[in-house]
Amino acid sequence: MTAALSAHELIARHRSTLDQALEAIRTRAYWSPHPEHPKAYGENGSLDAAAGKAAFDALLGSRLDLGQPGTDDWVGGETSPYGIDLGVTYPHADLDVLLPAMKAGQRAWRDAGAEQRAVVCLEILKRINDRTHEFAHAVMHTSGQAFMMAFQAGGPHAQDRGLEAVAYAYVEQVRTPDNAEWTKPQGKRDPLAMTKQFTPVPRGIGLVIGCNTFPTWNGYPGLFASLATGNAVLVKPHPRAVLPLALTVQVAREVLAETGFDPNLVALAAERPGEGIAKTLALRPEIRIIDYTGSTAFGDWLEANARQAQVYTEKAGVNTVVVHSTSDYKGMLSNLAFSLSLYSGQMCTTPQNLLVPREGIATDQGPKSYDEVVADLARAVDGLLGDDARANALLGAIVNPDVKARLEAAAGLGEVALGSREVTNPDFPGAVVRTPVIVKLDGAKPDAEAAYMSECFGPVSFAVAVDSAADAAELLRRTVREKGAMTVGAYTTDPEVEQAVREVCLEEAAQLSLNLTGGVYVNQTAAFSDFHGSGGNPAASAALCDGAFVANRFRVVEVRREA
Repeated sequence: MTAALSAHELIARHRSTLDQALEAIRTRAYWSPHPEHPKAYGENGSLDAAAGKAAFDALLGSRLDLGQPGTDDWVGGETSPYGIDLGVTYPHADLDVLLPAMKAGQRAWRDAGAEQRAVVCLEILKRINDRTHEFAHAVMHTSGQAFMMAFQAGGPHAQDRGLEAVAYAYVEQVRTPDNAEWTKPQGKRDPLAMTKQFTPVPRGIGLVIGCNTFPTWNGYPGLFASLATGNAVLVKPHPRAVLPLALTVQVAREVLAETGFDPNLVALAAERPGEGIAKTLALRPEIRIIDYTGSTAFGDWLEANARQAQVYTEKAGVNTVVVHSTSDYKGMLSNLAFSLSLYSGQMCTTPQNLLVPREGIATDQGPKSYDEVVADLARAVDGLLGDDARANALLGAIVNPDVKARLEAAAGLGEVALGSREVTNPDFPGAVVRTPVIVKLDGAKPDAEAAYMSECFGPVSFAVAVDSAADAAELLRRTVREKGAMTVGAYTTDPEVEQAVREVCLEEAAQLSLNLTGGVYVNQTAAFSDFHGSGGNPAASAALCDGAFVANRFRVVEVRREA
């Protein structure tokens, strides 16, 4: 295969970006090569807003032919949460044809080395970034995110996470030198001398099982971590969110072909309605790595049954915020209101349980009772979402009927402090848009425990009355240990309470945010700096992104000989 882009050209084009990414993961300082403002696009080959929307519109009702081997059917069926039938069809694969074809290109990809693989991955990310406006519409109309969130989280923030994974993959692969000269003195005898070669070798085919809510943000870390470490990657999207990952596969295949590699190193596994191929794929002997985001039940099944593969899961947990005291009551309420409302709570990091002492909290506005805190938070959410245009921009659309059903059932679990209301989206009358519900629960009552100790994914939160800060810390510990948590938040002006919460999070391996009152929210994380999940509690078996996320995707094989 003739390369249109040489390794030399790619290194010249992308090595400086890779070096900056390596420095960013070392310092944990802010950095991103991907602009997050829509107006930044439209030059140097990137699509502006109008061109991106036109490109997305042109996809509707089309057949996305990726040129993969083993195609035996065309499948589709995505309907936007905003009420649009996408009508895109995708190749359905005969796995007995596709998987061997994917393995065929791994030798050349392995032999290319860590640097060349990294810059090829960066070229893929650059071309995806150029089409961010197009991808934003694809994410919006499969996930239900509002456009700006789809643009940022599904575009530059997802691309940052992909680049972060490439940087970690590169670091781990070059930790061991390619060659070494080894000499052991033998006293009066001649020394023992060996030459040794060390080669990172891939495990096999990586399987990425995509999610409905964040197809690119959650999909890119595993995809690029496996690809950068020499593995072929099969992408199995969620059946309601195929388009963003199918476009990603399309770009990857184009870049691989142009750089002289087998495009079948990246392929798509779309499925027929109700086919449920994830279990079948997960048990195939060719699949040696699995990245999964989704329900706890299927994540647990993968960990227990896909024994031939290295499994990385991001499942679910019960995210908790301890509300003990604050020096900025208004800022606390505003921050929490935004966190509860963003994308209708359909984030794995959205707070669910708010633990508030039943005797109330100390604030800069004087003491506030439990009832006052909950009522004031309800008013803050109402104020944030009182204007329908603003509400639509923050809430997006309910992604599936299960979320809507949980929202409606929550009102029967306790005293409703904030009821959910329906919001009309004038641009998309078919969208299901609902504001959050806040339910008051008494943490001391056994019948309330069933609610607050279970994940209720969506715009539902529980204000749980607890006896004291110490009880809050112990309930936090039990929740993280038994159910897991992607995020923990706490508000306190008391150093002892802060230390108690911090100690719980350190012991139970949960990421903690303290006293957020400004423009940073507990349910948001920044690539290159923040760790998403920890891999140390039941919510996830991996962190995005650290060395452990990439290091076991390859092994180092040594060839030694006498000098």
